[in-house]
Parts: sequence; structure tokens; C-alpha cells
Amino acid sequence: MDDRNIMENLLLTTKGVCDLYLHGAIESPTTQVHGVFQSALTDAISMQSDIYAGMREKGWYPTEKAEQQQVQQVKQKYSQNTQGV
Repeated sequence: MDDRNIMENLLLTTKGVCDLYLHGAIESPTTQVHGVFQSALTDAISMQSDIYAGMREKGWYPTEKAEQQQVQQVKQKYSQNTQGV
């Protein structure tokens, strides 16, 4: 297994952990439990960000910049969908 595969696996695992911590925070029965999950989620999001940055730096996670017209179209689409709510 090469470094890129290891980083991809770490990123996917960390994203899964973030999902679990988020649901733990949402469903927590007490303020203390909520605080523990929220703190763990913050740490996991930071870790995910670091992994992503490392992958992007090496060219393993390429991204494209969205055109402004596309951004406006998406904004309009979702603002229309939420007006009836």
C-alpha cells in the first residue's frame, strides 16, 4: 500500500468518525455527553482538514474552482426550494 492509499484511507476513516461524533452530539442525552462529542467532533474535523491539506499539497486531491455563474445558479435553485418551507 502506497502513501496515497494510506492517506485516502485515513481521510475516509476520519470522515466516518466525524459523522459518528456528529450524531453522538445530536443524540446526546445530557449537556456533558454533548460536550464530549462536540469536542471530539472539533478535533476530528481539524484532523480531517490536515489530512486533506496534505493530500492537496501532493496533488492527490485535486479540486476545481466553481465558476461564479454556477454558484449563482445553485444559490437560486436552493433559495427557491426553501421559500415554501
